[in-house]
Amino acid sequence: MPSRLLGIFGGTFDPVHIGHLRLAEEAREQLALPEVRWIPAGQPPHRAGPSVAPAHRLALVRAAVADNPAFSVDSAEVDSAAPSYTVTTLERLRILEGDRPLVLLLGADAFLGFTRWHRWRDIVALAHLAVLTRPGVQFDPARVAAGEGMHADAELADLIAERRLDPAERASLEARPAGSLLFVPMAPLAVSATDIRARLREGRSVRYLLPPSVIDYIAANGLYRPE
Repeated sequence: MPSRLLGIFGGTFDPVHIGHLRLAEEAREQLALPEVRWIPAGQPPHRAGPSVAPAHRLALVRAAVADNPAFSVDSAEVDSAAPSYTVTTLERLRILEGDRPLVLLLGADAFLGFTRWHRWRDIVALAHLAVLTRPGVQFDPARVAAGEGMHADAELADLIAERRLDPAERASLEARPAGSLLFVPMAPLAVSATDIRARLREGRSVRYLLPPSVIDYIAANGLYRPE
C-alpha cells in the first residue's frame, strides 16, 4: 500500500539554499515521505520581517524545487494577510487532507523552543513531529529538563518522554494522523541564509550555495542588492 505521509516544511526561506534542499531530501528519504510540501512564511509573527517580499521568496522556493517531483509548494501563508502561525496552517491542512498523517519537519534549534510556539499542544494534536538533528546529538528528556546549555524545559522533556518513537518504529507514523515525535539524524551542512544574504550584499559569489535557478531569479529581480 502506498505511503500516505505528507511532510510539511515551513520557513522564511530568505533565501532558500542548498541546506534547505538537502535537509528536505534527507527527511523525505529517511521517513519514506512520498511528498514534502514547502510552505514559505508570509508574515512571521515573532521575528523581524524577511529581507525581500513574500512573493519573491515564494518564487525562489518554486524555482528551487521545480526539478524534484516529490516536492510541492503551498502559497497559502504568502497569500494571506494574517500572521503565519504553524498551528493555523496545520488546521487548514487537516481540513484539506482529512486523516492523512502529517509530518512537521523541524530543525533541532527550533524544537528546543517548541513549547514557546503559539498553541504548541494543538500542533502535536495536528501533526507528527520529525526533529532533524546532527549525527550524535541526543535529546534525553532528563538532560533537556535539566537545561544543559539552555533554559530548563520540563514541558519539552515530558513531550519527548511521552511521544518519542524509536527509529525502528518509523512505520507506525502511518497508523494515525498525528501525535508522535521522531528524531532524524541529518548529515551536517553548514549553510546559513544570513551568510548568503551578506555575501550577496557584498557582491561575493554564492555559487554552489544556491541552486542556479535561485541565483538567476535573484539577479533578474535585483534582490539582496550589494550595499
